[in-house]
Amino acid sequence: DIQTICLDGDWPVIDQLSAENPDMPGDPEHMAYAIYTSGSTGKPKGVLIPHRAAINFLCSMAKAPGFTAEDTILAVTTLSFDIAVLELFLPLCVGGGCHIVSGDIAADGRQLADALIYSGATVLQATPITYRMLLEAGWKGDKNLKILCGGEALTRDLSDQLLSRCGALWNMYGPTETTVWSAIHQVHAEEQIILIGNPIDNTKIHILDTNFQPAPVGGTGELYIGGDGLARGYHNRPELTDERFVTDPFDAERRLYRTGDL
Repeated sequence: DIQTICLDGDWPVIDQLSAENPDMPGDPEHMAYAIYTSGSTGKPKGVLIPHRAAINFLCSMAKAPGFTAEDTILAVTTLSFDIAVLELFLPLCVGGGCHIVSGDIAADGRQLADALIYSGATVLQATPITYRMLLEAGWKGDKNLKILCGGEALTRDLSDQLLSRCGALWNMYGPTETTVWSAIHQVHAEEQIILIGNPIDNTKIHILDTNFQPAPVGGTGELYIGGDGLARGYHNRPELTDERFVTDPFDAERRLYRTGDL
């Protein structure tokens, strides 16, 4: 009973339909998607992301690191990993290209290097493990390629190897609970320390001590993230939601996500 539209045979019918955007009633706080993450506990928990958070993220990514209708991203991420949101939806938002590779290709350095060439990709987003795999396979690089690296710490030795092979390298940081990436930084060769950088649009980051006060410069504190990227919470886990999504001590009307990262 499902209506099927055959793109290769139904154009006479499609051409007669309106080209205007359909009326899709919705609300920024309505759910966009849920992604399950184990975090450090090992027990899966569903993170509930509203449209407001996803749209804020995509609009910010289009500006920096930047993505236009002239760009093509090579999508290598499984759908169960939230960074796939950038790979699939950012090209749709700006009219760019997305070349999706299979899991077998994404897990093989030589095949992935070949895919970068024949896709004409200008952007690649992956974890450090994937980039090390590419380098070990003998990837020579592409000065027209923008590299986004996240998911775990970017080391100085890896960044040096990537910088010599790409046009631009960006370090990306963010937990699933604040919608993919919350802070970004363009890495340069002369930097001694690789930073996680500045918050993306409509995002605030605080480094707080155990009394929820700003940690002193040079001191250790826990990273708290607030702003439009915050998830609604965890699916059917109200106690865990209350534990990790706390009242902002600087604005009682807002919340902060407690990352656990120092």
